[in-house]
Amino acid sequence: MIHSLFIINSSGDVFMEKHWKSVISRSVCDYFFDEQRKVGCPEDMPPVIATPHHYLISIHRCSMFFVAVCMTEVPPLFVIEFLHRVVDTFDDYFSECTESIIKENYVVVYELLDEMLDNGFPLATESNILKELIKPPNILRTIANTVTGKSNVSSTLPSGQLSNVPWRRTGVKYTNNEAYFDVVEEVDAIIDKSGSTIFAEIQGYVDCCIKLSGMPDLTLSFMNPRLFDDVSFHPCVRFKRWESERILSFIPPDGNLRLMSYHIGSQSVVAIPIYVRHVVSLREGRLDITVGPKQTVGRTVENVVLEIPMPKCVLNCVLTPTQGKYSFDPVSRILVWDVGRIDNTRLPTIKGSITLQMGVQAADSNPNINVKFTINQLAVSGLKVNRLDMYGEKYKPFKGVKYITKAGKFQIRM
Repeated sequence: MIHSLFIINSSGDVFMEKHWKSVISRSVCDYFFDEQRKVGCPEDMPPVIATPHHYLISIHRCSMFFVAVCMTEVPPLFVIEFLHRVVDTFDDYFSECTESIIKENYVVVYELLDEMLDNGFPLATESNILKELIKPPNILRTIANTVTGKSNVSSTLPSGQLSNVPWRRTGVKYTNNEAYFDVVEEVDAIIDKSGSTIFAEIQGYVDCCIKLSGMPDLTLSFMNPRLFDDVSFHPCVRFKRWESERILSFIPPDGNLRLMSYHIGSQSVVAIPIYVRHVVSLREGRLDITVGPKQTVGRTVENVVLEIPMPKCVLNCVLTPTQGKYSFDPVSRILVWDVGRIDNTRLPTIKGSITLQMGVQAADSNPNINVKFTINQLAVSGLKVNRLDMYGEKYKPFKGVKYITKAGKFQIRM
């Protein structure tokens, strides 16, 4: 299955490698670097690269590439899902996943990778099991291990490893029992010059933070479950119950998890929560952009950022924003306007002049605008949680649901 894993930083250096079978030379990454030079940004990198003797399957997260090397044909999504599990595990263990954090915890990282993959095949990928096998690092444990020469690996098998519910450890106890759910929706859209929607869809997910004692059995129902075009679940969800009743029934892992991911396609009418009015003329050297809310049900649009990749003929931009601040990078030619929060009574505007290179003809087409935004307490699809019930335990937990709408790949053509 998976022979080797290489972790590559933003500078293109392989700073960590792990081999489960035979050692594969890091020169295999040259094929990866050749493809990387052909693309403009990390998101456009092809996830699967076929070489004469290997398959390179990669993901880009936390400003790093995680590249798995396989010798034979394997289901690519299987490997991609495993790589995401690796990053999620690092996040869970070290609070964040960065190059410096991985370097500081090399020993624990190698121990985790040894347990997560056995002879190239996924073995233990659940965080609860891994934490019983390998204790998360802290200062006292690190000092003790240095003095005594011990490792973080436990000598006993985790209690959940052989049970029917391997994702949940036994004997969980909390003073305050609580379950929080975040319904997060990312809007992917392409808006044309006139403001009409060319393409729009929603990628959503339900993240949970569950701290409940004992072995609770939960059911979560939605007001309008027929909205979903496609769904994927955490292994704890009983799929037959969902197919028959459209109810999520599950015994949850302890702590944080992604309960489900869903997709709402273009056959549904997707509300566009923001609009941009723009007048950009490279020939005349002027720019005028206004941004405002649209179909937000009275919710405030926050963390608004507009990013405009300018053509190479643009030397500089001298602009005046009514709100926020802007920056123009003369090397990458990217104009960024950090708007912040939109006040409905006074819409943010930026206008000014664009300086072009002398003797260079302006491009016929205008650049695109990439938009980022966040809207709290709104699921733009209209999805709503109906109720959460708990069985198997007698206490009453505290329950909460939060809705967030964010921009995914949200592009406006000028």
